[in-house]
Amino acid sequence: MALVLLRVWPHQALLAGQPWSHAVHASGGELLRLTLAADDQFRQPLRLGDMPAALPESVLLYEDRWYYWHPGVNPLALVRSAWSSATGTRRQGGSTITMQLARRLYRIDSRSVGGKLKQAAAALWIEARYGKREILEAYLNLAPYGGNVEGVGAASLVYFRKSAASLVLPEMLALAVIPQNPRQRLVGAGAPGALRAARARLWQRWQERHPDDRRWQADMQLALHTEGKANMPFLAPHLVDLLLHEQQQGQETQGEIDSSLDLRAQRVLERVIGDYLRSRAETGVVNASAMLVDTSTMQVRALVGSADYGNSAIAGQVNGTLGRRSPGSTLKPFIYGLALDQGLLHPKTVLRDTPSAFGAFTPENFDGRFVGPLAAEDALIRSRNVPAVAVAAKLSRPDLYDFLKQAGVAHMESREHYGLALVLGGGEVSMEELVQMYAMLANGGEWRPVTYRGVAAPGQQRRLLSEEASYITLDMLRRNPRPDTSAPGQPAIAWKTGTSWGFRDAWTAGVFGRYALAVWLGNFDGAGNPALVGVDMAAPLFMRIVDALRAERLDPGPVPRALPQDLRLVEVCAASGDLPDETCPRVVQSWFIAGKSPIKRNTLHRQVWIDKDKGTLACKQGPNTVAKTVEAWTSDVQQLMRQAGLPLRDTSACGGDGDSAPRILQPLRGVRHIVRAAHPEPILLVAQAAGDVRELFWFVDGALVGRAAPGETVAWKPAGPGHHTVRVADSNGHADTRDIDIDLVP
Repeated sequence: MALVLLRVWPHQALLAGQPWSHAVHASGGELLRLTLAADDQFRQPLRLGDMPAALPESVLLYEDRWYYWHPGVNPLALVRSAWSSATGTRRQGGSTITMQLARRLYRIDSRSVGGKLKQAAAALWIEARYGKREILEAYLNLAPYGGNVEGVGAASLVYFRKSAASLVLPEMLALAVIPQNPRQRLVGAGAPGALRAARARLWQRWQERHPDDRRWQADMQLALHTEGKANMPFLAPHLVDLLLHEQQQGQETQGEIDSSLDLRAQRVLERVIGDYLRSRAETGVVNASAMLVDTSTMQVRALVGSADYGNSAIAGQVNGTLGRRSPGSTLKPFIYGLALDQGLLHPKTVLRDTPSAFGAFTPENFDGRFVGPLAAEDALIRSRNVPAVAVAAKLSRPDLYDFLKQAGVAHMESREHYGLALVLGGGEVSMEELVQMYAMLANGGEWRPVTYRGVAAPGQQRRLLSEEASYITLDMLRRNPRPDTSAPGQPAIAWKTGTSWGFRDAWTAGVFGRYALAVWLGNFDGAGNPALVGVDMAAPLFMRIVDALRAERLDPGPVPRALPQDLRLVEVCAASGDLPDETCPRVVQSWFIAGKSPIKRNTLHRQVWIDKDKGTLACKQGPNTVAKTVEAWTSDVQQLMRQAGLPLRDTSACGGDGDSAPRILQPLRGVRHIVRAAHPEPILLVAQAAGDVRELFWFVDGALVGRAAPGETVAWKPAGPGHHTVRVADSNGHADTRDIDIDLVP
């Protein structure tokens, strides 16, 4: 009765309060790192039910065959041990499994008679309160395996680099005999003979009990391949650090961590990055980060936080994938995705890359030039800044700022803090956040957070773009030609580069197969380097990683997806991007989103008459004239074309464009203008007009405030705050108006 009461009376588990190691594994089960417990021991918790049955059985067969029959102390074993010691025959231990556990739990010195009696009493006390399975489990987790290695869980990882569940019989028998004399039988300690002899004795006993296992005889004759503590794995260090930090934040004190990392992909990234930086050593670029995500599961398959974890000169232990950096132009695809959803454009919509001002913001292109009209997909592929800002300025809500907030970009300032500069990398994002956004495109506009775990935790997801807009955006990015040569027939890659101001960051992010990949090169201290240009430095590294993964057959290809139901291929006029009319000389196909994409008839082309002899405009049909179709661009574009030597595109001599009204470019619509009362800055007024217009007249609240040629600026100083109406008119009587609000601040 007393024994029953002791068993049911509440008491702590045998292993309660025991400090444990953490074992981090790759998705294939490979050990990435085994940490030390708080007391500097390698000790990995393992439940009895998770061990292969042969492991505890072999331990009992060697250490304590009567374990399930004695009360914690085996008198016959003690007598036998004493007799062998007295007669000088081979020494035999008399301690039971429970006695050995008691010695380790209560740190009993059992070398004296008094110590042995204390050990026996403690064993009886343990047996009175705990069941046999719990005692055996505790022993197997605390058994000595040499030095600071305790328990079969840690021993299997340290000596065989695998979990106990993956051990084969010869390995289990080796682990079973080590605790009896770990110094002599320590695996890899230079005394393999003692280990082999002890294991052979156990093997004989095992065959008597399990004659069917004689099939392992040949394996038992082979040399035992083992590892040691000196070369414990320290792989994917940044990802492992991240997981261990998460574990600590969750206050989890024990257990194994199964990561999502694919060790083969990880090695590819590390090798390619190392080789690439060595090949570019003369540029002074010494650091890089990369992240590879399986878009179908959002599991991180490879992560390189820095080029060299152990290099303090580059702050190698910093995880660059979590650092917040300027993304450069890598956000531009999402501007176009939003514009597709809001019906502002389709891939062949013609945008203008001309000198433009947006309030006080006057964007320039990376090359300092303007190329005039170009299709939206070309503007994206060529990363032209002015068209991207113009598109962003037309977005309603959600705009890019809203998009980034919904995509989980943290630590953002107010919308007013960034303005339109956000389009060109004026904010900061982490690589993790950027990869999630590119993966969103591959997932049909559904955003999901990445996971570093082997089993994806159910996470929040939200729709940021329609399936149609996501499909078109990726399709445009796939048309971006590689910066290097590639073998024909390789699947297209959707990719985009970015370069931050001051040449501090070079980026490339994109989607291929079922992966999203981002790479970054730069310095963690923010130092600039003229070599840090996205297309020159980051894109080649990105492509090398893609090629290496494909060469290793690690890219399984994209998840099959049906074409979005509201997507249509429509013929448009190549020069204008509008629906073709009879004057359009060439048509191309463009993706349209049913019910969203802008539908407009082509009005760009004009039929003019050319004098056959002089090659000049004749303005009307005559006996010596020939009809020719030309593009009647507005004044800002015509100016660029004249500089490019294309005079026949100008039809102003015949007034062919006189029916086109001017259009205000600045001030922006829907923007409140803030003016300092002490030092007021002028409001800039800019408009474009038809090709035949030479002068524009500007009015504010009905009063003339200035005149200028199309594309030129008029500076107007407001007299005070309030609502104002700005109007521009040409000499033909055509006009455009815009309402603005002005606030005065101290």
